[in-house]
Amino acid sequence: MLAACGGQPQVAPAGPVQQPQAAKPTSTAPTSTLQAAPAGRAVLPQNSLIPGLSPDAQAPGAFSPSPATPVRPSPDAQGLVRVALLVPLTGDAAPVGQALLNAAEMALFDIGDERFVLQSYDTKGTPEGATEAATLAISHGTQMILGPLFSAEARAIGPLAAAAGVNVVSFSTDPTIAGPNVFVMGFLVHEQVRQIIGYAGSKGFKRVAVLAPNSAYGQSVVESMKQLAPATGTALAQVAFYQEDGKDLNDVVRNLASYETRQQTLAAQRAELAGKEDEISQLALKRLERLDTIGEVDFDTILLPDQGTRLTQAATLLPFFDIDPGRVQLLGTLLWNAPGLGREPVMVGGIYPAPPPDTTRQFLTRYREFYGQVPPAIASHGYDAVALAAVLSRTIAVNPFSASSLTASTGFAGVDGIFRFLPNGLSQRGFAMMQVTRDGATQVEAAPTSFVDATQ
Repeated sequence: MLAACGGQPQVAPAGPVQQPQAAKPTSTAPTSTLQAAPAGRAVLPQNSLIPGLSPDAQAPGAFSPSPATPVRPSPDAQGLVRVALLVPLTGDAAPVGQALLNAAEMALFDIGDERFVLQSYDTKGTPEGATEAATLAISHGTQMILGPLFSAEARAIGPLAAAAGVNVVSFSTDPTIAGPNVFVMGFLVHEQVRQIIGYAGSKGFKRVAVLAPNSAYGQSVVESMKQLAPATGTALAQVAFYQEDGKDLNDVVRNLASYETRQQTLAAQRAELAGKEDEISQLALKRLERLDTIGEVDFDTILLPDQGTRLTQAATLLPFFDIDPGRVQLLGTLLWNAPGLGREPVMVGGIYPAPPPDTTRQFLTRYREFYGQVPPAIASHGYDAVALAAVLSRTIAVNPFSASSLTASTGFAGVDGIFRFLPNGLSQRGFAMMQVTRDGATQVEAAPTSFVDATQ
């Protein structure tokens, strides 16, 4: 399945991809977007990548967002399949946009055929720039838009693309931009929470606390927990928010741990034993003198959706206030997918979701070989989006980028693992489960290779 991520392209083991049908598919295996380049492809055809077509360039047809606009893109007069990549190539986000473009070029070389044309446009990282880029792309005959990066950009171009009958696959992680013609490819918080809580439930953990920053991200995690916990057989035991700067973490964790109550329980037991002179009571009293609190917290799992200094600060406060990491399992989100977490001893043993490490490693290795630098994590979306478009264009003759094609229930398999788009524009993914170790992270549960229930 990962033939295109190796040193030399090899034929993928999967059979030929079939056009999605309305009926339930006979196979639940996702379509691999990481297939080898078409036979005979030795060099990149000159017309496969057209960076920054100018407004004066020869366009297949003009576009005006009016009621007379066709409901689907017109076939290209030359039989080409045109896909637009909208990313910020100037402005503050230009390095990220360039990395997405670099990864897109890798997929273009690996999988695109001589009919597949990728046209890149600079959004400048603004809604206005994205609107200008989308208008230009549509006038140049694009049949699908990949990008833009930011939610405000995607929200700006959604109606424009819908009027032209063009679907959008955005790199944003904002679920509110999703719709019938805007599909969200980014790693959604809801998916991360669904899978990490599902994993915890499968291991027998039943009561989850959330210790989160009081930010849009933290609140999104908590809302997802409230929705998902009942279905996984777990209960949301406590929710504690702390300021984004972490200044109140000490007090918040103290309250989360019921520290005063457990201290008072300990003091009461000491007082009761102090008045007894029998040997057993005196031995028990000596044992209690070594404790700061007594009794357990009311949760067996704690989700810490944060990163960097705030994460390690929050984690180290847990044992300080007698939340024993040996008894309470630490869980994280994709924010944990960063080097160095194991340097903090309390983090060792924590579990978090992440894309399959083998495919990620292979992609990063090839990217460094081509471009001489380490890409941002989101660059893999550029590869998977173009690979998806190239495979659909090769396997579906008529309207390959329709909503029904994009929402094939079996989904697709790429660098970031399996994924599928839902009719509402949101996406589902299959993550691996990783455990923090002193030397990095190790996989404790492999990413799924198919969506078991393709109708779900």
